[in-house]
Amino acid sequence: MGLKIQTIKDINIYLAEELKDLYPASEISAFASIIKTKFGYTKLQMAAYPGTIVQPSFAKEIIAISRDLRKGKPIQYILGETTFYNCTIKVNSATLIPRPETEELVDLIIKENKGFSGSLIDIGTGSGAIAIALALNLPGSSVTGSDISEKALATAEENNKINHTEVTFIRDDIFISVPGKYGQYDILVSNPPYVRESEKMLMSENVLGFEPHTALFVPDDDPLRYYSAILRFAENILPKGGRLYFEINEALGSETASLVASFGFSGVTVIRDLNGKNRFIKALK
Repeated sequence: MGLKIQTIKDINIYLAEELKDLYPASEISAFASIIKTKFGYTKLQMAAYPGTIVQPSFAKEIIAISRDLRKGKPIQYILGETTFYNCTIKVNSATLIPRPETEELVDLIIKENKGFSGSLIDIGTGSGAIAIALALNLPGSSVTGSDISEKALATAEENNKINHTEVTFIRDDIFISVPGKYGQYDILVSNPPYVRESEKMLMSENVLGFEPHTALFVPDDDPLRYYSAILRFAENILPKGGRLYFEINEALGSETASLVASFGFSGVTVIRDLNGKNRFIKALK
């Protein structure tokens, strides 16, 4: 194309030209802002000094990033990190990219538990995003995150250091977990795999091609298998009055709520996300 990246302004022009046939203009603009922030440019520099010279090494990296974006690779995986509830979270092929809806789940828990000073566990923690955000925003709490994936847990530990939190991360398989090795927790939160195999066709290629399928999909004939396992676990580690929070499949709100109630939980409530979809459940032991 002959385009060169010499100034901050050129970053926008280059990305707009390279990606115009693949992404909407609003998304390309968002990519440009994320990339510029990653390379240390402030919002003031971007707005007031668009003629600021870009180092040649940065320009080469931006060209490489553009090539990956053309392949459909998510910007978060390309840069190796994302922002989640004001936390910097490293992500990679072993972890899901945290979603805005999950930030809503974290926000719900924080708002309902101000001043909380008990213990909290995040089942299927992945990158540790939920556990770390809760640890930072509920500073009196003791937070644990568990996951079956060693690679995901290594990433979670890295995020623990980056965000200066003291979350305890442990490897565990919820399907064969022995609750006796745990203490009691006052709050249990989980965003487990919940997308049915038949719903793959509704998902974008950059999710299907790059994010870990084991952290996303469940069989159509047993879509609530993770919730059942977590609820069996919760029977032993949540005391009476303990709180449960789930992120759920929008199409299975009533089914998931019925399952939670069948384990003796009270006050089972399905909550809509900002897009009006059934996305969360909360309940009391």
